[in-house]
Amino acid sequence: MSGWEELAPGCWRTVLEIPARDGVRLVADLYAPEPDPPAGTVVLERTPYGRRAVRRSDGRMGAKLPPPPEAVAERFVRGGYLVVRQDCRGRGDSGGTFTKYLNEAEDGYDTVAWLVRQDWCDGRVATMGVSYSAHTQAALASLGAPGLAAMFLDSGGFASAYEAGTRMGGAFELKQATWAFHRARNSTEVRENAVLAAALDAEDLEAWFSRMPWRRGASPLRFVPRYEDYLLQQWEHGVFDDYWRQPGIFARGYYDAFPDVPSLHMSSWYDPYVRTATENFRELGRKKHSPAYLVLGPWTHGARSVSHAGDVDFGPHAVLDGNLDEDYTTMRLRWFDAHLKPGIAATRPPAVRYFLMGGGSGRRTPEGRLDHGGRWRTATAWPPEETTDLVLELRADGSLAEPGTPHPPGPEFLEYDFDPADPVPTLGGAVTSGEPVMSGGAFHQRPDERFFGARPPFLPLESRPDVLVFQTPPLTADVSVAGPVTVRLTVSSSAVDTDFTVKLLDVHPPSADYPQGFAMNLTDGILRCRYRDSFAEPTPLVPGATYAITVEAPDTANLFTAGHRIRLDVSSSNFPRFDVNSNTGAPEAGDRRKVVATNRVHLAGRSWLTLPVLPAYATSTRDAAGPTRAR
Repeated sequence: MSGWEELAPGCWRTVLEIPARDGVRLVADLYAPEPDPPAGTVVLERTPYGRRAVRRSDGRMGAKLPPPPEAVAERFVRGGYLVVRQDCRGRGDSGGTFTKYLNEAEDGYDTVAWLVRQDWCDGRVATMGVSYSAHTQAALASLGAPGLAAMFLDSGGFASAYEAGTRMGGAFELKQATWAFHRARNSTEVRENAVLAAALDAEDLEAWFSRMPWRRGASPLRFVPRYEDYLLQQWEHGVFDDYWRQPGIFARGYYDAFPDVPSLHMSSWYDPYVRTATENFRELGRKKHSPAYLVLGPWTHGARSVSHAGDVDFGPHAVLDGNLDEDYTTMRLRWFDAHLKPGIAATRPPAVRYFLMGGGSGRRTPEGRLDHGGRWRTATAWPPEETTDLVLELRADGSLAEPGTPHPPGPEFLEYDFDPADPVPTLGGAVTSGEPVMSGGAFHQRPDERFFGARPPFLPLESRPDVLVFQTPPLTADVSVAGPVTVRLTVSSSAVDTDFTVKLLDVHPPSADYPQGFAMNLTDGILRCRYRDSFAEPTPLVPGATYAITVEAPDTANLFTAGHRIRLDVSSSNFPRFDVNSNTGAPEAGDRRKVVATNRVHLAGRSWLTLPVLPAYATSTRDAAGPTRAR
């Protein structure tokens, strides 16, 4: 240890250098009630963002939004814990080379193993952290880190990075590109080299997004090749192979090695890690004796202390503060106390707490957002055990209807030309770290100048010929959905490979504030067709042949109130959230050609949407107003 400094009465800090197995020194801060403290339980957080940096995801604490890390650490110290905040390898003051995700399992294991050997540790290490700091927790747990006592994973902790957070349905999530650029810009090597910093400052990231895919030496990261290299490794590994089975990014393959400890998994409807949180909760709850918990809010990534996401407000109940607990720090402290201090009469929370969006006035708030509303609910499992499937057919007249209901005759398929040079623009969704190119949240699906790729005259997305829209007529009674969204499509294409995208929307009816209505995005998914049968063994399409594919969208929870419509959009691109398929069948990243694909969606009972519906909201009439009854 280096010298101690007093931050506040009863809270001291010193710097640690923790050795990794290869000799690299990982630098951390230890917060304690006094110098050379007596043994206590350590709460560990590992971060690539700077162990002393203020982060929005620490939420609100009193008047501070967000609080500085030393203020959070002080609260934990006063609560009877020691706190260690560590810079990840190659970031902050830690040595070694940063390669995103892939060193965190061994470095995390080595850190925990070192901590439990210290005189001031009672042999127990709990972990916490948001986003990348959640990934580091699952990574060290995948190797069975000794002394691990509890995990509070918020917005991360890859169940499978290939299927959520880095790729989805075989497509590449381009938030990885924006993240890499910004992290390269604040890396030690760039901050210490004025010429290199000036080179990155001169890059126009939005312009580079119009020149995709990137290649080595032909990207905005070309001046920082180690960041460019790891990014392109992720991008080029389109096939699910051993690269994606590593312990830092594939908890699914290592659940049996996870220590049997309490775990809490948090995410939000406009966060890329909903699938990760729900799978980790389900599988650890099933495989371990220790309890697992799930919290799902209506926020964007880590933004628990505001009631809005994008252009939609979810009301006063949406924020964590004052609803789930006093604040985020108190919530974590009480959860650790309930599971690490058996002598304290702390109440354990319900297994599942989730925010059911919807039920608001539909008016415009004083801040200019749609009042969509919502409230918290509890469950014992996810999806809630009481849900049943509602199946809605996609029909040629643009309707969604229950199988067997009458409908006018129409063509057996709808087709469109998908031009990779003119992709459908991303308007919100489960996006993080995408600025300045994209932002997450709920938006009316009509582009404006805020959205990358949007061009005048800024017509609604449904006006595009390459967007197929299917929707119910106005509902005659409320319908509440809670769980994953699945779309089964029968498709064909003129290309040897192409993508199909889906997007679930809640369409608010016209009102004085929104005279054209408000088409609010809830969740969306994508499938690259070469991976329709296997992510590990892709196979090309036979042009003109017909295939049944399943496109999954991450979980959501929404109350579609009477008068609203349930809508599903089907297309073949969602850019810049996902990379755009060239339709040539060439390997990901580096293809210099693009071809237009004519894509068909076959109807007449061959394509349908499945929604998990809560029974309390699934009792309405079946008539011309469309389907609202669960099956």
